[in-house]
Amino acid sequence: MPQIKSILFDCDNTLVLSEELAFEACADLGNEIIASHGVTDRYTGPQLMVDFVGQNFRGIVSGLEKKYNFTLSDEEREKYVHMEEDRVIATLVAKAKPCVGANEALARTKGKYKVAVVSSSAYRRVLASVKKVDQLPEFFSEDEIFSAATSLPKPTTKPDPAIYNFACEKLGIKQNESVAVEDSKSGTLSAVRAGIWTIAYTGSYHDPAKAEEVGKMLMDNGAVIVMKHWDEFEEVLKKIEAM
Repeated sequence: MPQIKSILFDCDNTLVLSEELAFEACADLGNEIIASHGVTDRYTGPQLMVDFVGQNFRGIVSGLEKKYNFTLSDEEREKYVHMEEDRVIATLVAKAKPCVGANEALARTKGKYKVAVVSSSAYRRVLASVKKVDQLPEFFSEDEIFSAATSLPKPTTKPDPAIYNFACEKLGIKQNESVAVEDSKSGTLSAVRAGIWTIAYTGSYHDPAKAEEVGKMLMDNGAVIVMKHWDEFEEVLKKIEAM
């Protein structure tokens, strides 16, 4: 590929260990929603994560509506989206930690590339996450955070490539000179469909067998290389430039 000029980072479980915390809060609210429509099933955080990893809460709600055959009004949907933001942000501010080695990798490469955070999650949630773990303002500015749920004229979620294309347009960068770092299928597909070279990050999966399985799955969906730990970051970038 051409020389890498820009790096676009997913947030949840890529830069910040936030996915499990967020899904616990999401599950509680999701259970309230489906219970109000007569559904007796109940989700735990891990169960919801299996079904909807990489999606924002608007996408999760849409999935629950389809699965259980009920329909929310636009007003109800927006009410729940804002409720989820508030609950998750409170949890993240209290408990979020950086992914192991992420801050060190950002420090080593600071100033070498144009960077941004590109997430499905709501802008307020991403902002709270990166502030909590000291990545903002040290490595990113508020103008370098892009949310599929908040930044776009029409909210969406990954795997729609719209948020990556929007970020590239706003930053004035070219997709084929950019690299994305993603940990989920939906995120990988979003970046790949935007024409961005994509790293499959598996460092947030504690079980080695699961990490290997996810890495293979992300490669099958268009990622070009697997990164098991942030210690490998610079070497992985060199390998991509040599492709």
